[in-house]
Amino acid sequence: MDRKAVFFDADGTLYDIQKGVPDSAREAVARLREKGHLAFLCTGRSRSFVLDELESMRFDGIIAACGTYLEQNGTRLFSKEPDPETAWKSVEILRAHGMVPVMEGPDYMYFDKEEYTKEVDWFADLVERQLGDRYRPIHGNERSMKINKISAKVRPGSDPDEACRELADWYDPIRHFEGMAGGTVELVPKGFSKAVGIEAMCRIQGIDWKDTVIFGDSNNDLSMFQYAAVKVAMGNAPEKIKGLADYITDDMFHRGIENGLRGLGLLD
Repeated sequence: MDRKAVFFDADGTLYDIQKGVPDSAREAVARLREKGHLAFLCTGRSRSFVLDELESMRFDGIIAACGTYLEQNGTRLFSKEPDPETAWKSVEILRAHGMVPVMEGPDYMYFDKEEYTKEVDWFADLVERQLGDRYRPIHGNERSMKINKISAKVRPGSDPDEACRELADWYDPIRHFEGMAGGTVELVPKGFSKAVGIEAMCRIQGIDWKDTVIFGDSNNDLSMFQYAAVKVAMGNAPEKIKGLADYITDDMFHRGIENGLRGLGLLD
């Protein structure tokens, strides 16, 4: 079999924010690489929030923040960063419409603790603990934030539609209605997506499109499902994603990664 390049989403596919990476997924990715295939992390998370548990899987490369950041063998290849003034103006617009900004950068994530609380996201405290010294407050860094994208949290009475309209010159929005990211609008710099990141990584690595395989489960994976040659949806994916898949596997805690790779003949 030709060598394949397999791109894995993180949350809901490889990783659970409370339980981590299932052993079956970790072992399956290691086996995939032993068979000579390439494995890439392709996540909506910013690089600053790619935790050690994911890094320890020794991916051939990392695409983070919905295609705005690329890394290979620990070397940063590309990082799309709106200028700090644009980032601060984005915060002001989101707050004006009742939304909570979480600013996601390659080195740090920025949010204000009094604003981003468990009432807004049940895992807000966990995010802060997991970030450790990669957390920074927005307050005091208003005009110095280096970010790749924004996760804007919807609250009762907020107006995400108007906020997105005012930010439309700078960002493409991705709405999340369910799952871990439910109630979130991801704001990705215009023209970028996971598919754009995959295409760039393939160009760098000399990978042919026909050899691309993706695993995903959520709305920010949609561009991957519209791009890759072979698309695998996790069992927990919404019907919109499953409808685009060539293969539907189980969820991550029922050996979904292993069963999907095995079903494609990549572990034999």
